[in-house]
Amino acid sequence: MARVEHLTPGRLQAGLDDAFARVAGRFKRREVRLRARRCLQGLLSGLERKTGWSLAEYAGEATPDGMQRLFSTARWDVEGIRDDIRDYIIDHLGEGDGVLIGDDTGFEKRGMCSAGVQRQHTGTAGKITNCQIGVYLAYATSRGRALMNRELYLPRESWIADTARCAAAKAPQDVRFATKPQLLQAMIERAITAGVPFGWVTADEAYGDNGPLRRYLEERQLNYVLAVARTHHITTATGPVRAETIARKIPTTGWQRLSCGKGAKGERRYDQALVATIGPGRHLLVRRSIHKPSELAFFLCHTNTGAVAPAGEGGRSALEHRRMFPGGQERDRHGSLSGQALSRLVPVHDLGHAGVGVSRGDPRVPSG
Repeated sequence: MARVEHLTPGRLQAGLDDAFARVAGRFKRREVRLRARRCLQGLLSGLERKTGWSLAEYAGEATPDGMQRLFSTARWDVEGIRDDIRDYIIDHLGEGDGVLIGDDTGFEKRGMCSAGVQRQHTGTAGKITNCQIGVYLAYATSRGRALMNRELYLPRESWIADTARCAAAKAPQDVRFATKPQLLQAMIERAITAGVPFGWVTADEAYGDNGPLRRYLEERQLNYVLAVARTHHITTATGPVRAETIARKIPTTGWQRLSCGKGAKGERRYDQALVATIGPGRHLLVRRSIHKPSELAFFLCHTNTGAVAPAGEGGRSALEHRRMFPGGQERDRHGSLSGQALSRLVPVHDLGHAGVGVSRGDPRVPSG
């Protein structure tokens, strides 16, 4: 397996064994269970491209047929594994002030057959490119962090409206169009139903600028710290005002220098200012770079306790973990994937991510 920072090979192996033991019962046949275990090791290996052929070779198999069956016709409980991963993360990392983190990641593709692929913008590549987009829900606490849930984004016109194309890509027959914020909302609702302990929700401006998502969080009485665009209109006593306009009017005494957590080079400090809005429990947080004061970031904060969100540990944690996603390290490494194959590949990948996250964060995991 590839080297993982801050983990010895023995502890990583023991952690993955512990994670896989949680889901082993979801594979009815021993052959399928062993192949899935070898596939998990291959996904965490240093292979440059993780295709059916390369994963089969890594597992010591002469042909890719077995790996292809694993992601097509083999019988195993895909959604059950998703739920097992969630429960595994809660057991090892769960805390009452945990943070749910929403974000989407793009996977660049060369062809047009993979489910959901089209030319669209992805922050992973920083441009409009041919890609699939997955919306992810991660979980972070003081113990560690891991991916908890996922949904594939299927564009309306090029996919949902084209039933023949969806059928050819083996997308679920009952799938309906949902925006990325709607996909995130559905995953948050599943987390609530499952009893996931958390105190905050955070996401970038693609979600913070979405009014229905914010209203849903407020109706569910959930605290949030959501990034918004500088052009976002904030409701004030004098009417709607752009966030960047408010920032220009903050006096020198209105800024505080605070830490947003530790980074690779030590404490990440920013000048921050909090501006009240007329909405109950809502504030605009403006974050300014110390070295480049013209670089500003804007966040809408909502809390049900009456406390100022970023001043508390939960608010700082939400800001610290907002960008935990690795940024498309798996881009275009899996070749062309049908909707069915992708729905089966992702939980195996997420199981590995959870195993790594728990091994880093929970001292109860055996060290091998």
